[in-house]
Order: sequence, then C-alpha cells, then structure tokens
Amino acid sequence: QVQLAESGGGLVQAGDSLRLSCAASGATFRIGAMGWFRQAPGKEREFVAAINRNGGNAIYADSVKGRFTISTNIAINTGSLQMNSLKPEDTAVYYCAARDFAPYSTSEKDDYAYWGQGTQVTVSS
Repeated sequence: QVQLAESGGGLVQAGDSLRLSCAASGATFRIGAMGWFRQAPGKEREFVAAINRNGGNAIYADSVKGRFTISTNIAINTGSLQMNSLKPEDTAVYYCAARDFAPYSTSEKDDYAYWGQGTQVTVSS
C-alpha cells in the first residue's frame, strides 16, 4: 500500500553533513509516523530517529542527538534526515520506515509496516 525510497547517501569525511530523503508513494494517507534506522555490516538494524506525520514528537537515538534532525513534509509525501557532524561510526545503510496509521513516534522497528530499500552512508576518518 505504501512504497518508500531513500536517497541522498554517499561518501563523506568525518565532520561533514548529508541530508537523506525518503519519498513515499501509494496510499500515503496511511502513514501515521516515519522513522529512520541504520544497519552496519554484522550489526542489527538500529533506531536512529522518528517523527509523527505532523512533524511533532521527534525522538532520537542517544548516539545522534544534537547532530541529526528528522523532519517531514506531508504535502509532498517526503521525509528527511539532516545529518551533521558525521562520524565514522555513522557508516551504515540507512532505511526509512513508516507506520500504518498510528501517529506515534517509536524506536521499535517492529512497529513499522513499510520500509525502503536503504541508502549507503559512508563516513571516512
């Protein structure tokens, strides 16, 4: 019912910035909240940030607080993750995800019904 597509990943140096985008299509009215997760090789997929459909109640993993900012623009069915002061440990495939109707931010990956295919972020030291 909902399709998500991430973009904006790339190779940067430590201290640089990247802005990831998540374009939603299909039955976008079903999206109650969206989140970002990341997965490094050999690691579990971990929570990064989440926000409700109206752009409120943003939550962040402790590892990215103060550096990353999540936002939404429901009018154009797009979410964004602004990543500043990137560190090598931020290197991972980043995935956007959307909840089905429930308008509540959550850090639990099992709460998300729809997922993008991921975009690679690599931060060199």
